[in-house]
Amino acid sequence: MRARMQRQARRDTAAEMAVRREVWRRGLRYRVDTAPIPGLRRRADLVFTKAHVAVYVDGCFWHRCPIHATSPKANSEWWREKLDANVRRDRDTDRRLAQAGWSVVRVWEHEDAAVAADRIEAVVR
Repeated sequence: MRARMQRQARRDTAAEMAVRREVWRRGLRYRVDTAPIPGLRRRADLVFTKAHVAVYVDGCFWHRCPIHATSPKANSEWWREKLDANVRRDRDTDRRLAQAGWSVVRVWEHEDAAVAADRIEAVVR
């Protein structure tokens, strides 16, 4: 299981690349795979440093999408704890960034890139 998780792409996923291309096309510039604030060991997919906006493109499986989430049958208790911990960490990250004056935009991997870019652009500008 550890080897499988190590092979899982942490950045440059298809959904992330689609959002990045659309945001770039609109003239917005960002940093990729960067910790928004020093000391926070959680990296955002896109970071707009001047605007203090962090964008996370969340995978439906790993972050428990309300539409597409699934629960593995094999080793179900371990997976339930793992996925629940991911969601708790997401909410904790949102809270910490908000306390530091940052805005967080969460995008699901199934979302249309143009629609997601609309939301991102509205927050950044």
